[in-house]
Amino acid sequence: MRVDDDSFFNRELSWLGFARRVLSLAQRPEVPLLERVKFAGIMGMLHDEFFMKRVSGLKRQVKKGSRKLSLGGLTPEQELVACRAELVSQAGALDRLVREELRPGLKRAGLPLLDHAELPPEVSAALRQHFVENVLPILTPLAVDAEHPFPFISSGTLNLGVLVPVGERGKPRFVRIKVPDNRPRWVALPGGIGFVPVEQVIAANLDLLFPTSTPAEVHTFRVTRGAEGEADPIEQATDAGEVEEPGRILRIVADELKARRFAGVVRLEVSPDMPDRLAGWLCRRLEIVEEDLYRTTSVIGVADLMRLPVSGRPELRFPPHEPATHPRLRALAPRAGAIFEEIARGDVLIHHPYDSFDTSVLRFLASAAEDPAVLSIKLTIYRTSSDSPIVKALVEAARRGKQVAVLVEVTARFDEAPNIAWGRLLENEGVHVAYGVERLKTHVKTALVVREEGQRLRRYAHVGSGNYHTGTARLYEDLGILTCDPEICGEAAALFDELTGATPRGAYRSILVAPRFMRERFVELIRREADHGNAGRPSGIDAKMNQLQDREMIRELYLASQAGVPIRLNVRGLCCLRPGVPGLSETISVFGVVDRFLEHSRIYRFENGGAPELFIGSADWMKRNLDGRVEMIVPVKDPEVKRGLQAILRVYERDNSSVWDCRPDGTYCRRSVPEGAEPVAAQAELIRLAAEEGRRGAPAVRRRGRPRES
Repeated sequence: MRVDDDSFFNRELSWLGFARRVLSLAQRPEVPLLERVKFAGIMGMLHDEFFMKRVSGLKRQVKKGSRKLSLGGLTPEQELVACRAELVSQAGALDRLVREELRPGLKRAGLPLLDHAELPPEVSAALRQHFVENVLPILTPLAVDAEHPFPFISSGTLNLGVLVPVGERGKPRFVRIKVPDNRPRWVALPGGIGFVPVEQVIAANLDLLFPTSTPAEVHTFRVTRGAEGEADPIEQATDAGEVEEPGRILRIVADELKARRFAGVVRLEVSPDMPDRLAGWLCRRLEIVEEDLYRTTSVIGVADLMRLPVSGRPELRFPPHEPATHPRLRALAPRAGAIFEEIARGDVLIHHPYDSFDTSVLRFLASAAEDPAVLSIKLTIYRTSSDSPIVKALVEAARRGKQVAVLVEVTARFDEAPNIAWGRLLENEGVHVAYGVERLKTHVKTALVVREEGQRLRRYAHVGSGNYHTGTARLYEDLGILTCDPEICGEAAALFDELTGATPRGAYRSILVAPRFMRERFVELIRREADHGNAGRPSGIDAKMNQLQDREMIRELYLASQAGVPIRLNVRGLCCLRPGVPGLSETISVFGVVDRFLEHSRIYRFENGGAPELFIGSADWMKRNLDGRVEMIVPVKDPEVKRGLQAILRVYERDNSSVWDCRPDGTYCRRSVPEGAEPVAAQAELIRLAAEEGRRGAPAVRRRGRPRES
């Protein structure tokens, strides 16, 4: 089947469509005020990352003269123009939201974001003293004149552009002052009467920095730099044969981090009062075009709204959610080996943040560190928290003489530096550390424990969709399975050997591993559904993922749809597949949930003629996941876990208030509650179901048969 370019949506514009849905959450008046403020900050963060990663990539392609067409049939130049138009539209809507709804709402709630100019004299005096004691000592004015070149402006930091009169004629000199990013952005006012931005406190007290000259003008600006160099540093070094030097990958990544600081500017944000002459001068100094200039009328650096320091005020937030201990794990004895005995009774499905990460995954690893019967622990780290209890458990295990091996992915975007630091710390404690795989990111989310039980060794594994991060486990929706299935654990062990030993192995019988086997297996599964559909047997595909972009996978889904296979795709973010098109994708529906938790799990279900097969793991149907990363998807064998996953899929299907449906033209429409029906929001329903399950207690679980020795 020939698939034309107009059979796909453009990747970048589809991702911006997801950002638009996040913006709509911040715009909804029924969402609690401080949650709306947080989502406005998340919008700022999403825009920052899009400029750093995607706009910078498009600008590089345009600079190189590339005419290669993307999915959707646009050249890089056309993509860049379309993305800029959408970004300007979204930024304008976000500005209006902050200015016309959120700031007035905060004022009504007694938490106003005030301007320094409207403060009474006694408050201004108190802030002046705060400035003298806490801010002034770390400010460094940098002039631009014949002796002083234009200073380097780091990405993401706030700056004041100050015009200071010099000499008898009072000709202004430009002075840049970096707003310290190690000071709180929002300065709390005495008496708890609100907040003012720290840059306004600085601007109001510049006479202390320039005692002999009164600044003529003060304007705020911020730059965003690209997050990538001209080529992938690992691939470039590999092609040159440089990575053969042991451990060189760490130096390559460190050099790339240094280079990223000086990457080209892709956006200049300026305050609305900055005159065109000064804005144009800054553009020339930063070597950008006028289209890279964005005037912001509300808050520059709106991502900082996520850090508004408001404590308490539960009435302005979502109802509190405390993850519950999984019923199977609630009554465990306090001894370290108890959790392994429970897993041996049957696989345990963990659904975060509804099930507690601390009492499931963290307990699994902490127990492994303490249990004398445990001989070794292996783990992959893609991202983890700054004060990670998991790292502490691994250190404790090594100190107790256990064999501990960790694969730390040092090229995880924006987490390279902390991951290198974690690796060094673990090495110093005697942990065996591997730093990724040449040319590929290791995105696998799994842990493996080997335990001595009588005269045999038994493996236990956790396989999931989320990172081993205690913070995001409360904010991201993720799935994981605790299992001691001999086949899955054995193949997970083989994958660890492949990762740390840098030696490829043959095909895997059970698990799906990218980049060598996963694509082919998923294609087989989709084609099998098409065969069932053509033969009139029960068929169907239910897939939940973060993003869908891979051309080949989309083509296979189109073919399955033409065979009559019903396909339901729950895609949180970008989706390049065009659903519901007659003759192409009539049986395909695409929808996604945007709510208080970030949807992050991956589930793949194939009807298989009435004998459904289900899989979970770390990979989306993106080209980068299937061809450029090490990923693992595992089959779900335990009947109870299968039922649990299918129940989760049904909850999303019933959602009539937080789901957005994709139309054939690429626009998304939020579902509305039918007249007379009860509203159902998937995440609220899952919270309710988890609470009910907790009240019922642990379900009966069949015992496994005698496992094979390993």
